[in-house]
Amino acid sequence: MQAFFYVLPGIFVVLGVLGMVKTLRRSRRISRTWRHGRTAEARCLRAYTTTSGGGETAVSTTLHHVLEFTTAEGRAVRIDERGGLSTVVEGDFVTVYYLPESPEKATAQPPARGRLAASTGCAVVFFAVFIGFALAFMISVHWGFSQMGTGTGTDDWPPCVTDQAAGC
Repeated sequence: MQAFFYVLPGIFVVLGVLGMVKTLRRSRRISRTWRHGRTAEARCLRAYTTTSGGGETAVSTTLHHVLEFTTAEGRAVRIDERGGLSTVVEGDFVTVYYLPESPEKATAQPPARGRLAASTGCAVVFFAVFIGFALAFMISVHWGFSQMGTGTGTDDWPPCVTDQAAGC
């Protein structure tokens, strides 16, 4: 039973670390794409929305764009980008930024380094607090179990405060 109080927070720590790593990698990739990538003109083939939530939770709507462009090497690439500009509709042309080695990870988001840094910083702080709470929980549970003892031996809980000669 005690293992549950270590395993579950341990899983939360791992998930928090994975979320932090994914966030930092995404931020680094987008920043690198804006700084060192190439640009191309893409045509919006389709714009659609997806919704999530409802019932007892808030509804969230995400705008998607299906964009197609041709790389400098002549390769046709089609991407589905989440969170695009709401002013882009089917048939519009937009500038996409891509890295030659991975054009399928292109973005039509205009460079906004400050906004990217702020959103990445907030996400990293969130994951750090999440990990901190999980670790604090594990430490407090460990401390509590060590104070209680294991149920055998001389450190039984509650501690014996009566006459030692009575075999407490």
